[in-house]
Amino acid sequence: MGDIQITCIDRPLGQLILQVLNRGVPVLDQDHFSSYAMGHWLRSDGSGRQVCSAVTGETLGVLGAVPDVAAMRGYAKTHGGAALRAINFHDRARMLKALALHLKAHRKALYELSFLTGATLADSQIDIDGGIGTLLVYASKGRREMPEGFVLPDGEVEMLSRDGSFLGQHVLTPRQGIALQINAFNFPVWGMLEKLAPSLLAGVPSLVKPASDTGYLTQAVVRLIADSGILPEGALQLIMGGTGDLLDCLDAQDTVGFTGSAATAMALRSRPSLLQNAVRFTAEQDSLNGSVLGPDIKPGSPEFELFITEVHREMTTKAGQKCTAIRRIMVLEAHVQAVNAALSERLAATKIGHPAQRDTQMGALVSLAQREDVRDKLQLLAGECATVYGDAQQCLVSGADAKNGAFMSPVLLHCPDPDAATTLHEIEAFGPVSTVMAYRDLPHAICLLNKGGGSLVASVITHDPQVARQVVLGAGAFHGRLYFNDRISQAESTGHGAPLPHMVHGGPGRAGGSEELGGLRGVKHFMQRCAIQGSPDMLSAITGIWVTGAAEHTEPAHPFTRSFDALQIGETLHTDAREVTLADVEHFAEFTGDRFYAHMDAEAAKANPFFPDRVAHGYLLLSFAAGLFVEPSPGPVLANTGLNGLSFQKPVVAGDCISVQLTVKRKTRRTDAYGEVRWHVALRNQDRDLVAEYELLTMNSYGETKGA
Repeated sequence: MGDIQITCIDRPLGQLILQVLNRGVPVLDQDHFSSYAMGHWLRSDGSGRQVCSAVTGETLGVLGAVPDVAAMRGYAKTHGGAALRAINFHDRARMLKALALHLKAHRKALYELSFLTGATLADSQIDIDGGIGTLLVYASKGRREMPEGFVLPDGEVEMLSRDGSFLGQHVLTPRQGIALQINAFNFPVWGMLEKLAPSLLAGVPSLVKPASDTGYLTQAVVRLIADSGILPEGALQLIMGGTGDLLDCLDAQDTVGFTGSAATAMALRSRPSLLQNAVRFTAEQDSLNGSVLGPDIKPGSPEFELFITEVHREMTTKAGQKCTAIRRIMVLEAHVQAVNAALSERLAATKIGHPAQRDTQMGALVSLAQREDVRDKLQLLAGECATVYGDAQQCLVSGADAKNGAFMSPVLLHCPDPDAATTLHEIEAFGPVSTVMAYRDLPHAICLLNKGGGSLVASVITHDPQVARQVVLGAGAFHGRLYFNDRISQAESTGHGAPLPHMVHGGPGRAGGSEELGGLRGVKHFMQRCAIQGSPDMLSAITGIWVTGAAEHTEPAHPFTRSFDALQIGETLHTDAREVTLADVEHFAEFTGDRFYAHMDAEAAKANPFFPDRVAHGYLLLSFAAGLFVEPSPGPVLANTGLNGLSFQKPVVAGDCISVQLTVKRKTRRTDAYGEVRWHVALRNQDRDLVAEYELLTMNSYGETKGA
């Protein structure tokens, strides 16, 4: 117990007051079981269930009565939702970044509190640092991938008329309800923040209901957030304990995100009020994730060692209490014994102990009840499997009492006939339990993977790209994520069990049939897609993005001499025309080395169905275009940073004249010193036919720049 260090934190920083008893066991005061409703903390009245330490079994506190959840929902809508929708996407992204940095400053105190849940330091870092990292990813995506506005365009503008006077586009706006989170016990911080980040970025307030066994850690994070003053009031509220009749209060503007068992998900999903009101419901639930040792991998290879490492990590991290943990291990028949031996050796060397000890590799399960549930599930699996390693009833524990704490040895099983087995592919023992099974060939391995009925993730350790391709084609429809790893990617890979905010986290069938995260896909989940139709001016006004056909206006000064703030959407420069000569084409070919036949050989060009004669290089036209619209003097334009969506519409031959239409399409602030301007560039010939079109990106200062 000498490694346990409990630090007291000032109440203004989060009120994470820990009392240390004489025997050195940290316990919480009753404030840690308070709900946060309508801007106030509601101290627990002790009328609910007891919450116990996973490490010692001692009571930490008692949950209270259900708060007025209907009033909380109303407060979230009128205060939190209204305030969030009043600020644009970029300001919401800045808010997420500020939250992340604030929590990061207090994460060590959160680690100490996390020990009570049975989590080791490494486990706690996955939970706490992973949640903070998710906030930062969404903050970045909000700034980089979303406009500095209130409406999110979805897809391209659709031409609904021949002359371009009537257009259509899909846009997304925030749903005007709440996001109800019902979270699992295993990741009390990340589980909340992974849902909170995209909902806040979308502009939707959250009501969070954490699992009772570890909710005090969620509460600590909410208290830190509330005390920071970063979020508008009502954007985040916390329900410690039951949700009462909250689900019956929801309507079509609300969303429910659930993480937990399939049975509970079914009970919630089928609630008449949710069905009647078409409440958007997502579930992440039971998942019998599988991992395949590729048929190309033999013992002694780098991939074999990688496979053993991945499986061992997924069995022991969070004591196997991960929705993405490996439950079923598929190995070529010839290598089953080698895998069993290597995994048994690795598991035998795993130190189980008090999670606060530095050398502990696996801590406790979340509760004694959870340990009993795992043991019960093992009894069911025993009818189809034999034990290779471990004893669910016996466990050697360092620094803690194995009986009073929810400690359990990892258990490795072997199923001799996975084709005939049923329980193996239907029952998840949510703890440090995995089963090895043999496959005959790759199609058989894919069949076994898919027998799980849908999972969050399946992994394949292989060095053969064709093996990976075959797995995607055969198993992609059954798994939310397919993770491939080998000697090339192992150093930088994040691991089988690590969902990332950039990618979809969810899965079909048994896994719940829903998706979370997934970058902007996660944000769009909390928004409503609406098809808008109207004139170019209407669409431009709604989205804040100029579209072809919308009003143009000119200023006396060249747009490159006007600051970011001075530039207006739709501001347009029409240049003079320039003739393109044969000498220009030949000079460009000689200068660049681009002597493609269409530019140099008239007979060959005319034989091409696209060209009437020798034609000008596309990049010659872009160069001439820049020469026509660029203002060379120092000014607000700091740099040309990109070119998007270039297309060539009509060839240009010697004697044609080109001119340029340069229009301010969109503006986005990037730093305190400069912002990004996106320009629509259209090149036209003497007949006003469109020759080329693209989007130009520049960085422009907010004030006029004077340079030498």
